[in-house]
Amino acid sequence: MINHKPITFIFITLAIFLAGLPICTITAQNAKETTTESSSAEKRNYKTYCNPIDIDYSYMSHYRAANNVSYRSGADPAVVNFKGKYYLFVTRSHGYWASDDMSNWTFIRPQSWYFNGCNAPAAAVKNGKIIVLGDPSGRGAVIETDNPDLGDWATNFAVINLPHGVQDPNLFVDDDGKVYLYEESSNAFPIHGIELDANNYYIPIGEQVGLFNLEPEKHGWERFGQDHKSDLKPYIEGPWMVKHGDTYYLEYGAPGTQWNVYADGVYTSKSPLGPFEYAPYNPISYKPGGFLKGSGHGSTVQDNQGNYWHYATMAISVNYKFERRLGMYPAGFEDNGQMYVNTAYGDYPHYLPDTGVANHKNRFTGWMLLSYQKPVQTNSPLVESDVNVVDESDSGYMLGQITDFNIGQINDEEIRSYWVSVANDDSIYVTIDLEEVMDVKAVQINFQDFKSEIFGRPDTLRQQFVLKASKDGETWEVIADYSKNQRDMPHGYIELAEPVEARYIRYEHVYCTNKNLAISELRVFGNGKGDPPAQPAGFTVQRQADRRNADLSWNADPSATGYVIYWGIDPDHLNLSALMYGQASYELRALNTEPGYYYQVEAFNENGISERSEIVYTE
Repeated sequence: MINHKPITFIFITLAIFLAGLPICTITAQNAKETTTESSSAEKRNYKTYCNPIDIDYSYMSHYRAANNVSYRSGADPAVVNFKGKYYLFVTRSHGYWASDDMSNWTFIRPQSWYFNGCNAPAAAVKNGKIIVLGDPSGRGAVIETDNPDLGDWATNFAVINLPHGVQDPNLFVDDDGKVYLYEESSNAFPIHGIELDANNYYIPIGEQVGLFNLEPEKHGWERFGQDHKSDLKPYIEGPWMVKHGDTYYLEYGAPGTQWNVYADGVYTSKSPLGPFEYAPYNPISYKPGGFLKGSGHGSTVQDNQGNYWHYATMAISVNYKFERRLGMYPAGFEDNGQMYVNTAYGDYPHYLPDTGVANHKNRFTGWMLLSYQKPVQTNSPLVESDVNVVDESDSGYMLGQITDFNIGQINDEEIRSYWVSVANDDSIYVTIDLEEVMDVKAVQINFQDFKSEIFGRPDTLRQQFVLKASKDGETWEVIADYSKNQRDMPHGYIELAEPVEARYIRYEHVYCTNKNLAISELRVFGNGKGDPPAQPAGFTVQRQADRRNADLSWNADPSATGYVIYWGIDPDHLNLSALMYGQASYELRALNTEPGYYYQVEAFNENGISERSEIVYTE
């Protein structure tokens, strides 16, 4: 459905801003004193990373008056490459992050009034400056800077005042210097686009054009709800434009941010304002299973080696439905123009952009998860108390209550469950028995908020601990000492300088900022010394009468920890995937009604990955 909105705008000069309105400007002197938050930790010279991205996520403050719920969140990432450095803008984060390697991210605190309120900020690079739009009122002005590390943002541009506001904006600068604004977050309106006059205060040019909307009756992945099982109208949101060759790829998020099936799709065109054509291989970014689920409302950026990366929003939704995190995945374009985002094993360690690999599309290290459902012990009993989770009736999503905080939640590969200690002191430890001596290469500690009372960005946030390893459970070796750490690392990922042979991994707690120590997952990565599973046998696929769905099944393998299924409309490009533990069947509800599909499955365990099954095709 194509919809047109009439355009109005208010031209406001810098003098008027100075006379009576808060402005997006900060002096260089003040900026030097307050913008960059340095860490006492040394720069990590890692070759790998592990999702979720380990940045110091802000505690949200905008809902405090309503329900006093404290929760961290990072969502709606807009990432740009500016002069060889990456800048990450995130919803309501009191600022933004900068990195030169996509591993070490430094928080920059500019004018907090603006960046605290930014919903899904848009960012782009033009004429040696970063330009940003994201005022929470939906009627804001573009701000810009040529020195984002300093944070001296300024504006003298027009306020873009559209009748329905500007939601989830995206700014796109074309090769010819023209600037376009795309926006929408709605279960009624389509994605809209309009040109802005880059030479005349970013005044809108012409009429805003409705470009495309969701069609969940044709596109199974656009259906609302957990596993696409709700009949409520889904949301289209978060546009992001990428130009590759002579083709415009306009990404969009659906069906809703709190669901495991939150994803990004793409429409293509030969013109920035269309007409646009639905990509039959959609979605492009999809991650319904694994430790942290969802991969929607993202942005795609090119690194300094010319490769693409897709940053996406992932859901926790325990303390609040908008409790979210960020993931990054290898992305790019096939020779036939198909866009892809590789989320396979997306929760496991992958190689960073500066680490050379044979094929950018396949950056998985091959370091397997060693800790899943292994015996675990602690000297700290669990907390027996409810977590009252806020329900939003208009979302159709009742999160309910979490009442089970036992130590078994610490390695179940589910970020929504977690262990809570009765205390927060240096007497607490947790030990995982890997059951065999294995080559340990990395550890990730995912801290969680249990009845937190933190809001905003206090400078006291930190986690302190020591990691030890042992072959026999008696003689211990320190493999990571963070006992004096001053850096906030809520998803602490530690890549060991050298592999360590160990059967036991121990976390010894020192301190964290919350009243209680709570960990959603203690994850150990590396490689076992045995054999991977055999190629899965008995693989069958039956497409349902509702062509948006298909039933997949295969013979269970007792040596397998889990399975990954792959599918696509081209047998050479099975770019979509879903990971599952302990099940030998899957109902796939993300298909488009028109094309036929090809499918494969593989098994994995601590020792590696099997050969994939034979390809199965359904009409």
